[in-house]
Amino acid sequence: MSHQQHPIQAGQTSALPGEQVLSKLANQPHEWALFLDIDGTLIDLAETPDGIVVPPDLPVHLHRISMKLDGALALVTGRALPYADRLFAPYAFPIAGLHGSERRDPSGAISRIEPGASFEDLKAALSREAKQWPGVLVEDKGAAVAAHYRLAPEQQDVLEDAMPRYLEMAGPDFILQRGKMVMEIRPARASKGHALKAFLDQAPFKGRKPIAIGDDVTDEAMFRIANELGGHSIRIAETLDGTEAKSIIRSAEALRGILAALADDKTAA
Repeated sequence: MSHQQHPIQAGQTSALPGEQVLSKLANQPHEWALFLDIDGTLIDLAETPDGIVVPPDLPVHLHRISMKLDGALALVTGRALPYADRLFAPYAFPIAGLHGSERRDPSGAISRIEPGASFEDLKAALSREAKQWPGVLVEDKGAAVAAHYRLAPEQQDVLEDAMPRYLEMAGPDFILQRGKMVMEIRPARASKGHALKAFLDQAPFKGRKPIAIGDDVTDEAMFRIANELGGHSIRIAETLDGTEAKSIIRSAEALRGILAALADDKTAA
């Protein structure tokens, strides 16, 4: 695979093709750590959250890469931990779920932000009101709640009005996160960037440079931290427009091909 280079944005020091960046994992495996978003990055987006398809060889490819990196591979996702684990069974990778609101560290220990009863009431109220919005799917994530409108893009204006209202009900400890055809209320004191830094404080990630890969605005915090720490950031996108990522890979399918080559030791030096 080969992609054309793109102009370097302000503040960026490299516009290497994404697969050239990832070749560092094969050539210098003890120097790098890999952080991967799931939806839209490892797996193609689907019309509904439960409609995604995990290619059967993807979990084993990630496992092989993790072994080459001495375990320094983590998933950083908006999904909840139990759901993400089901996607990649039988493997249980270090993972930050709900944009960092919950995290399983390399030892297997799990930490999470626990919402109170008032947030449970908010989620119930949102689910009831959403019955008036055909095509909108409300996803209860525990410490977060998301309203998906991929099936009903005409409902975006309705959600732009409603979700800030629910955010006000949630209080100052929560923020409204916009993504691809989704709006999510989640804890304010967690982000994918914070999660990446937390992993880098622990072995086997400690002392390594991060490579962060994602596809959405929710991944920008992860890109920012990876860049600040001397690592690299890759967005699944057609161009570098509107992102802090230093490189692109054009599709989740293309990324999976690169990861398959890494897993099978077929990456060119």
